[in-house]
Amino acid sequence: MPHDDQSAETDFYSKGPLRLRGSQVPSTTTDQRLLDSRGTSDWVHQDPWRVLRIQAEFIEGFDSLATIGPAVAMFGSARLGAHTQGYRDACEISRRLVDAGNAIITGGGPGIMEAGNLGAGEAGGVSIGLGIELPFESGLNDHVELGVNFRYFFVRKTMFLKYSRGFVVMPGGLGTLDEFFEALTMVQTGKVTSFPIILFGTAYWQGLIDWMTTTLLAEGTISERDMSLFTLTDDIDEVVDIISTAVDADEEGGLK
Repeated sequence: MPHDDQSAETDFYSKGPLRLRGSQVPSTTTDQRLLDSRGTSDWVHQDPWRVLRIQAEFIEGFDSLATIGPAVAMFGSARLGAHTQGYRDACEISRRLVDAGNAIITGGGPGIMEAGNLGAGEAGGVSIGLGIELPFESGLNDHVELGVNFRYFFVRKTMFLKYSRGFVVMPGGLGTLDEFFEALTMVQTGKVTSFPIILFGTAYWQGLIDWMTTTLLAEGTISERDMSLFTLTDDIDEVVDIISTAVDADEEGGLK
């Protein structure tokens, strides 16, 4: 899942488990180098070795997260700081979800992600951050207790889907939209089951929902059922109830 862009300079650059600065900061990211097909045919000899690094990232993620217990992922903008209502709402939602027996997983960055980790820690829960190598972020926020840094977005996305029992999507930008639609696609295609997706913030998200209804649904590119795969709300109680109900359904049905 990408984070939303930040314009402020940072002192450090995170590259997987490494922390770099100054002349050690690379000019491209690992994902860029993987996906770049231009230039010489040297990639033929390099890509097999990249597979080993990708494999190592999967192993590190699985090994680190296998025992965290029930968890909910929270997504949202890196740009919405402590002075915003979105940040305060994220803190409270996170606290309430921890009280209901969940760990909290975020992208580990600033803004809404920081708020989710802060709320989890304040409630005495497990605060998890899954970071990603980006040119404009300096690593995990100070409220992450269990942090894993990834080079590859697709590995990181797998961890969110595998170890979360649901997604809470707070106001955000391109990265948040990517996470929202990725989750919708996985539920729509049956790759994950009984997986609640909650958009929090009616004023922020209503325009997107209206467009999906008047364009996608009207043109027949999605179905009525697809519009029922997520919930739009401003009610924190409803967020907690939706997650808890889905978990209860899983346990009764014998699903993981």
